[in-house]
Amino acid sequence: MTAALYPCTITHIRTSPRRYALRHRTYVWLIDPDRPPRLPRALRPLAGFDARDHFGGTAPTVRAGLTRFLRSRGVELGDGAVTMLTQARVFGHVFNPLTVYWCHRPDGTPLCVVAEVHNTYRERHCYLLRPDAADRAVTAKDFYVSPFFPVDGAYRMRLPEPGAALNLTVRLEREGGSPFTATVRGVRRPGTPAQLLRLALRHPLSTAVVSAAIRLHGVRLYLRRLPVQPRPRHHTQEGMQ
Repeated sequence: MTAALYPCTITHIRTSPRRYALRHRTYVWLIDPDRPPRLPRALRPLAGFDARDHFGGTAPTVRAGLTRFLRSRGVELGDGAVTMLTQARVFGHVFNPLTVYWCHRPDGTPLCVVAEVHNTYRERHCYLLRPDAADRAVTAKDFYVSPFFPVDGAYRMRLPEPGAALNLTVRLEREGGSPFTATVRGVRRPGTPAQLLRLALRHPLSTAVVSAAIRLHGVRLYLRRLPVQPRPRHHTQEGMQ
């Protein structure tokens, strides 16, 4: 596949215990992790793809980390193609709240989807998903992300593989309703040096800005007296070593 860029809008909507919404504009990459984009030397600081930023951070490549994780769950990727939606390192900094891997069998048919979630405590957790024909999947919430929600309930996700448009939805469902919904919406652009430069100028230090924005909104919610939930000890998943 040819690498693509998606200038996008990320929204978070909370309805409980207090209503709160945020909207953030940035850009993400859609790449083949086996063949990341080859950029001119001068632009390489704007887009780095490092295996240390994914899964256990110890595999030699992103695909090797993905293969190890899937194999620990009895899934063989083999020579199947993988499409990866992620934010790249920008000037050595990266923060990926959500990286998605669409995994295919060697004949091109869908095999599974992996949703890799990072929190602001430098912890990672992967969800192995088997979406239905409408690209929807439900999985139990097993990972502490927001300090204002405990680790319970389930995620209802809609994760269609991006084409001309990027359209992802993650909804948290707890007893009594759906208190949180996140969406990512964008339009495909070619992953060229010129397009990257335009987006980098429009959204300078994009990954650092995303990380700072999440913390800033967390402070605002804390000042609104939202109760902070205790963070359980994080246990490394099998296949994430």
